[in-house]
Amino acid sequence: MKLKIQESKFKIFLLFMLFTVCCSLFTVSYAAHPLITDDTGTQGKGKFQLEVNSEFSYEKEQQYNADEDKWETKKDTGGELATVLSYGIMDSLDVVLGFPYQWKKTRIDGVVTTDPTEQGDGISDLPLEVKWRFYEKDGLSFALKPGITLPTGNENKGLGNGRVSYGLMFITTKEIKPWAFHLNLGHTRNEYKLQADKEANRKDVWHTSLAAEVETVKDLKVVGNIGMERNPDKTSNTHPAFILGGLIYSISENIAIDMGVKGGLNKPETDLTFLAGIAFKF
Repeated sequence: MKLKIQESKFKIFLLFMLFTVCCSLFTVSYAAHPLITDDTGTQGKGKFQLEVNSEFSYEKEQQYNADEDKWETKKDTGGELATVLSYGIMDSLDVVLGFPYQWKKTRIDGVVTTDPTEQGDGISDLPLEVKWRFYEKDGLSFALKPGITLPTGNENKGLGNGRVSYGLMFITTKEIKPWAFHLNLGHTRNEYKLQADKEANRKDVWHTSLAAEVETVKDLKVVGNIGMERNPDKTSNTHPAFILGGLIYSISENIAIDMGVKGGLNKPETDLTFLAGIAFKF
């Protein structure tokens, strides 16, 4: 019996790695909201989780207008509403599908800009992921999360890349009750359709982040997150870095709500983002 189980796991591993190599998958991690850093947890065979997550961002900066020889105040506001469906193919293997809707608006000295790439709103690129927890012992677990993004967003409005992109995330979770710690190390390969995007953006982007959570009282968790990602802008070597704090409250065994605030630690990162979500398990 043990031999058959091991053979089955080995076959799944081979299929998983073949899937990863052949499809060259991309990762857009959906962690335990509001965290950016994902954990190794899966839904369990035959079980679903439906999440509805939202975020609202604000950024302000001064920029110089050489044509008019003056400084201007640029304000960017925007957000995203994402529905995420996870299904447990096996106890340790999930498939995750996201449906993101984004909007954004840019004002310069209070006047809305007419640049369509700064005013996009609509469905963005759709992510499809697989998460496989391949090791778990004594509170320590490891997982791999590959995925692809399908070019469903309008690249002319800045809502997508116009081509399929791919990558892979390595996830580590360590539980020391009542604490849990999560580490993500990932790589993204962005492919672009528009020549302007190809010239302006790096294709290869790495990601690293660390999160912690602790249950302070029954059903209430306090969470924290910090991370950095390679700047896709070819003209900058300052990589966006963030810090985040939030709460997750379990209303029942199958329903949880959350909220959080994410702040930028340097100029390339968005100044302030508010996050909120709800998750249903069934």
